[in-house]
Amino acid sequence: MSDQIKHECGIALIRLLKPLSYYQQKYGTSLYGLNKLYLLMEKQHNRGQDGAGIATIKLDIKPGNRYISRYRAMGSNAIAEIFEHVQKKFADVQVNSPELMNDVQWLKENVSFTGEVLMGHLRYVTHGKNSIESCHPFLRQNNWMTRNMVIAENLKITNLYYLLEK
Repeated sequence: MSDQIKHECGIALIRLLKPLSYYQQKYGTSLYGLNKLYLLMEKQHNRGQDGAGIATIKLDIKPGNRYISRYRAMGSNAIAEIFEHVQKKFADVQVNSPELMNDVQWLKENVSFTGEVLMGHLRYVTHGKNSIESCHPFLRQNNWMTRNMVIAENLKITNLYYLLEK
């Protein structure tokens, strides 16, 4: 017999297996992954009444360039707030230099949230404070590329602060 269904956090993860230029050519947009992430998160909207967050990771970025982007929001409209924030970045490009929206390499190098790995988390508070610091994904940054971490989970991490200190 299976476990009883409970309300818990929702998680969405997308790993684009082809370069962003493939999605630009096939679907007419390099924002294919972001659009799919939005749909996945909206389908789980009931699991995120308390907050939400997204993170993207750009692969094959030159050393020294930012390759992880994250944004979190609180409340029942968190998904809409997050994607409004992200879409503003692309709207600015569309208004100022519309031809650059088709230049996938330029977008990847200059606009955050243009990446091949996308993660979304919807928070349903079962433990801890109801604050922006408790919204996932959690991000641990380091100067060494191999020591960075983005994590979203549907469990209780009891030693989180210890892990983030190391």
